[in-house]
Amino acid sequence: MIIDFHTHITAPEIIARRDEYLVRDAWFRDLYSDPKARLSSAENLISAMDDAAVDQAVVFGFGWRDMALCQRDNDYVIESVARYPDRLIGLGIVNPASGAEAVREIERCAAGGLCGVGELMPDGQGYRLDDERTMAPIVEAAIAHDLVLLTHCSEPVGHLYPGKGTVTPDSVIRFARLFPDVTLVCAHWGGGTIFYELMPEVARVMRNVYYDTAASLYLYQDDIFSLAARWAPGKVLFATDYPLITPKRFIRRLSTARMPTATRRRMLGGNAWRVLKLGERRPVDGKA
Repeated sequence: MIIDFHTHITAPEIIARRDEYLVRDAWFRDLYSDPKARLSSAENLISAMDDAAVDQAVVFGFGWRDMALCQRDNDYVIESVARYPDRLIGLGIVNPASGAEAVREIERCAAGGLCGVGELMPDGQGYRLDDERTMAPIVEAAIAHDLVLLTHCSEPVGHLYPGKGTVTPDSVIRFARLFPDVTLVCAHWGGGTIFYELMPEVARVMRNVYYDTAASLYLYQDDIFSLAARWAPGKVLFATDYPLITPKRFIRRLSTARMPTATRRRMLGGNAWRVLKLGERRPVDGKA
């Protein structure tokens, strides 16, 4: 089984009226003002999955600052998951800075069958991942509904790119110390946080932290797959950041990495199955 843990889908009306939303959200404008920056519908994603023999994908919208826009994206994700229940696994977008409104939206998304919260975008949404007061209600709601959290992360060094942000390893590690019981998935290898798990004192507080490979082809040499497979085979989640990178292209590159076949299978889907508890989940109506 292959599960792409990090894909974005966008409601057709937003795709059609992109220029209006560029004005409404500065972070969206940074990422999508270039006409070449692609937006994808659920149908486009399913087509790309079929082309690459990807079984399932974790899908979510954009990390808007405005909660009304988050809710609109969540409606589309809930609707898309209902249309493709065997292919799509949904996460709900919220802005933690919205406090009680964000918690209510998490509860609505959980009732709608979504499996997590994310992708959190602290820089674009106006808070810090390691702000205990802001994040505590979000974490409590996630734990109460058995949801994973997924956050955008970035490297404190290297080249600049649209949407890079400041969620770097230090803030990720502080979050893990504050909230050790919530399952946290760090996008983009956690901005390098995975390397710090070689330090025993860091590894001890990261027992519920995992790392997706989203956008890796633009960030790291492919050697990272083999290196991570050696010391963190149970923590790596195959992810593309579609539509930024297509799954077919990514899988072709990953297939050349040297690692045991069993480890490759864990990275491509086994770890995601375990983290999302897919074998335990039931449809919203409770039927098997």
